[in-house]
Amino acid sequence: MTSRPETRKIFEGVASRHEFYAMMNRHNQAPFDEARLSGRLYAGEWFEIAEADHDRMFEILPPLFVRMDHFAMREFQAAQVTSVFFSLKIDERFRWFHGYCDLADAGSIDDMRRAIVERESRPVRAMSRAEKLEHIWSITGPDFRAFADQRFAVGFAGRRIVMVFTAAQAKIWKLIDDLTDEEIAAKLPVQFRHLGEPVAA
Repeated sequence: MTSRPETRKIFEGVASRHEFYAMMNRHNQAPFDEARLSGRLYAGEWFEIAEADHDRMFEILPPLFVRMDHFAMREFQAAQVTSVFFSLKIDERFRWFHGYCDLADAGSIDDMRRAIVERESRPVRAMSRAEKLEHIWSITGPDFRAFADQRFAVGFAGRRIVMVFTAAQAKIWKLIDDLTDEEIAAKLPVQFRHLGEPVAA
């Protein structure tokens, strides 16, 4: 069995309905390679949604299955990876989440729930560098983000790139993983720019 994909928060805050659908399509430009076709590109991603969107998704199609605090969509994103919607009580109030779980892995839903509760139970609001990069990818329009192809430098192929503006106002493509702290701050919404790094327990 291949290693389990890392769970990762891909959006800070509660997604609006428009943002919800945008994140469902955040990998539409990805090449149809093994990562996408196997669902590995999606598995482990999660974000918070509104109660109304959680309930609406429950009513769209009969769920694949329903458990006490979650249900799974009947339509699969790829292979056996599908949307799982959670209703979780965190710090004495209910919150709602969407995650991509690989149902071929019997522990994926429990791992997703555990990761969400642990991440959202932190007493101080913070974002890791990885979360900032995921948020940037989620909110950047398709004209300003891409997956590199053969037109780009060797080593870029298949990797995520975003457009940045240089001091001379030139537009260049850059690997999202190589963004500087200043470039990350410029691309984040202003309310997230000064959030500190999470403190390890």
